[in-house]
Parts: sequence; structure tokens; C-alpha cells
Amino acid sequence: MSERPTLATLIRAPKVVLHDHLDGGLRPQTVIELAADARYAGLPTNDPGELSRWFTRAEARSSLDHYLGRFAHTVAVMQSAESLRRVAAECAEDLATDGVVYAEIRFAPELHLSAGLSLDAVVEAVADGIQGRGPTVGLLLTAMRHAARSSEIAELALRHRDRGVVGFDIAGSEAGNPPTRHLDAFQVAAKANFHITIHAGEAFGLPSIWEAVQLCGAERLGHGVRIVDDITVGPDGSFALGRLASFIRDRRVPLELCPTSNVDTGAARSIAEHPIDMLKRLRFRVTVNTDNRLMSDITMSRELAGLVDAFGYGWDDIEWMTINAMKSAFWPFDQRLKIINGIIKPGFAALKWETAPA
Repeated sequence: MSERPTLATLIRAPKVVLHDHLDGGLRPQTVIELAADARYAGLPTNDPGELSRWFTRAEARSSLDHYLGRFAHTVAVMQSAESLRRVAAECAEDLATDGVVYAEIRFAPELHLSAGLSLDAVVEAVADGIQGRGPTVGLLLTAMRHAARSSEIAELALRHRDRGVVGFDIAGSEAGNPPTRHLDAFQVAAKANFHITIHAGEAFGLPSIWEAVQLCGAERLGHGVRIVDDITVGPDGSFALGRLASFIRDRRVPLELCPTSNVDTGAARSIAEHPIDMLKRLRFRVTVNTDNRLMSDITMSRELAGLVDAFGYGWDDIEWMTINAMKSAFWPFDQRLKIINGIIKPGFAALKWETAPA
């Protein structure tokens, strides 16, 4: 029996992240330097420590809409090809430092056009920044669900599928912006045999999840935490799954769960009260993700350490969720197997052996 994972050993573990936003993971110092380059005067402070605390302060975390408001500043400094390349490169470097071996990074090209870049130029800049640095990285192009460019973004993703773009997504406030509003875009992707993940079931409930999976063809659910609304806990502690929850579990639809972010947006009151443990015990296809590393002041290693502290997880639990994520990635199947069998399993086996009591 190996010892419980610690933050130090978790950093050394091979990790996989499927839900990480490029504009939510900047280094505070980079935000300040890019703001100076862009002559953007909207930052609340030019001190890196104070800026980090400002991005993560409690009053910004009361709801999803308040949480999303912080992105105005990061997006404002990501309007040139040079800034996009830098942010992408640092993203890959930071993930590698944290022991991530495979990542899918998502961003919304339509948010980076105010300085004159074209949609294609935005994607090319991010792809250039990511290339050859850090872990294996697939890119997800996101359309904003309150806007009307989703079909254009889906077509953009298809044009760049040979440059590392592996899927299409929609994001933004769920309330009043159901997935079916963008049904044409999802059909563009589906007709081209392209992968789809959809932000659904984060701040809104079961109808959003149902539409995403049953009408829009989502292969994965971005967050999906509100699937618990279709699970009843009996007085004796037994669980009864509704038809949608049963379908999600039976079909092994991956849940891109982001525990710390869910606490920050009010979807869960604390890590200890987050439903990830219940969903794991019920054997849903649970994956663990960071969502926004800057806004939530989080890394994959610290995300996992929080679960170890809250639920007593051991190495087998962490490995199971990591393999779930790699199985669910939009990377080619044969290369996923190579990462699982050549990196993830040997990496965890070594850590279990090293941390076994003498």
C-alpha cells in the first residue's frame, strides 16, 4: 500500500487536462507587460501580486456571470499575434512544469479581433506559440454562445484541423443561450466528422445537458456538474439515477469537471461538498480539470491535491481519473494509447513504488 499522494508527488505525476481556457490562464506579470505593450490602461493594478489577488478575490466568485467578467482584462491584452503567441507558449510551459503530459486548450478566436487580426491569423498565432513546447496539446475552438458566429467558428476549426485543432465548443453564459441556438454550427462539425464538446450543466441545469448531448451531438460535457440534479439520494444512502443521468453514465459521456472553478462560480459550496466524489463512486466518466488557472489560482497538481485532502484519494483514484481523461481526449486513438501505456501507466507505477512504505 503506497502513501497518500502529496502535492510534491502529484507534481511529478503524469497528468491530463481537457478543459483549460487560454484566456483564463495567463501569468499576472504577463498581463501587466502585455497591457503596457498594448497601451491598455484598464488594469486595476500593475503589481503582479496584487493583480493575482484581484483576479481571484471572493466577490468575483459569487456567480458564473461575475466570474466571467474578469476575462475582459485578459482578452484586452491578447489582441496581437505576438501576444497570442506569447500567451500560448507560456501556457504550454506552465502545464509542462506542472507535469501535464497532454492538454486540450480552448479559446474563442472571435474575441481577439479588435486590433485587426483575422480569425485565421488568431488560430495560426496560438498554434505557433504552442508548437514544440511542453506537453502534447490539442486546440479547441470556442464560439461564444451569446453571439452569432458559431457556424463561422466551426468552419474555422475545420480549416485548421491539420494544425492541431481537434474540436469545436461553445462557451459563455448558459442562461438564455441554449446549445440548440447553435445547431447549424454543430451540424457543420458533425458532417465533417469533427469532435464536439459543449459547455453545459455548469450554471444551468438538465435541459442544457440534454440539448447538448441529444440534439447537438456533444461527445463530452464541459463541466456537466448539474447532472447531479437527475440523481436522487435515498434516506439509506442509495442512489437512483434518472433517465438522463443513466444515459450519460451508460454511454460513458465524459464529464469535464472543474471542482475549484465550480466553487468559485457558486456551482458547489466547497471541494468537500462537490459532487465529483459521488459521480466517481457511481462510475461516471469523471475527469478533473483546471478551467481557468489564473482566475481560480489553481494548477492540475493542486486541483488533485484538493481532492486527496477532501476525499482521501490514493494513487489508484488519481490514475483512474487521469486515464479517463486520456481515453476521452480528441487526439488520435493510437497516439492516446501510446500516452496511456508509454507515459501515464509507467509514471504512476513508479510513483506507487517510490511512495510505498518500507
